[in-house]
Amino acid sequence: MNDDTMMLVTNFDLTPPTDEQLAELASDLEDDERRVLLEHGTEAPFCGVFLDEKRDGVFTCRLCGLPLFNGGAKFESGTGWPSFTSPFAEGHLETIRDTSYGMVRTEIVCARCGGHQGHVFPDGPPPPASAIASTR
Repeated sequence: MNDDTMMLVTNFDLTPPTDEQLAELASDLEDDERRVLLEHGTEAPFCGVFLDEKRDGVFTCRLCGLPLFNGGAKFESGTGWPSFTSPFAEGHLETIRDTSYGMVRTEIVCARCGGHQGHVFPDGPPPPASAIASTR
């Protein structure tokens, strides 16, 4: 693996929040954020606040604050959602088989709190050959 595709091994605490902690974190969410993050909804395309974000930095989970993506891994996919080629660190995202809407997709969620982050698609720029489209 070359230096460009190497992921960090995390030093972050990935312990899931307790039910009480999760309720407290969720109390700060707006209705649409709650629908996307906690109910695995989809944000409308071309309207997210991070779609056109170009600055260097780290994209974090809106619910628990875990770093999920580096700005340098973001690319323009044309899908209407922020898209990334790789996560911030190994283990910060988990995948779930999603069969909603009559199709089979790979959903990504925050490894710490389980908040919905988007889906993985096989048409990203190489390497790797997948794109992670984030809905929040």
